[in-house]
Amino acid sequence: MEQENIIWTLEEVHEEKDLGVFVADNLKQSLQCQQAARKAMYMLGLINRHFKKIDIQSFKILYKCYIRPHMEYCIQAWSPYLRRDIDCLEKVQRRATKLVTNCQKLSYDERLKVLDLLPLEKRRLRGDLIETYKILTGLEDVDPADFFEFVNNGYDLRGHKFKLTIKRNNLNVRSKFFSQRIVSEWNGLPDEVVEAATVNTFKNRLDACWKKKMGAFKAF
Repeated sequence: MEQENIIWTLEEVHEEKDLGVFVADNLKQSLQCQQAARKAMYMLGLINRHFKKIDIQSFKILYKCYIRPHMEYCIQAWSPYLRRDIDCLEKVQRRATKLVTNCQKLSYDERLKVLDLLPLEKRRLRGDLIETYKILTGLEDVDPADFFEFVNNGYDLRGHKFKLTIKRNNLNVRSKFFSQRIVSEWNGLPDEVVEAATVNTFKNRLDACWKKKMGAFKAF
């Protein structure tokens, strides 16, 4: 009996969902940002309908448990770089902070200070630096060489001994990937921050460094 020749046709798609993250054929994160913001706004609506008054402590619990995680799931893989996508996520936090009683009339920056929160864009940068520290110190089960390359094998007269080099990119969008976008920020950190013995020490020294240099306030 002769076997029939079966021809399989691959369907062309412009985006695909993999492990909860939408990947587009143009490598932009707009769809992922929209979906993350939509889920976060849905939770925000539920909270708004079920709580008449929310104090600062209650807000922190609700926001950190039910709203913000939607905008930070696997964020190192899809951190936005287009201003419209950045604003799409920030809009959620901007609206969420208005849930707190007696904070509605304050400006967004004032609300962040009262609630002891960072802008999401700044928080993503902080998260990138923490993840970089974990990878370079072996706290993540990955090979650092898969992401980074040390400058002159770790020996350089300027800056700390863990300075990284930016690899050449054939596409401009690749410069926005985690392993590339974080290099300049990481190289600019002082010795006492990158040489911290533990993750918590790294976080505390990073926050102190930001407070000293840019007046940033603590994230947690």
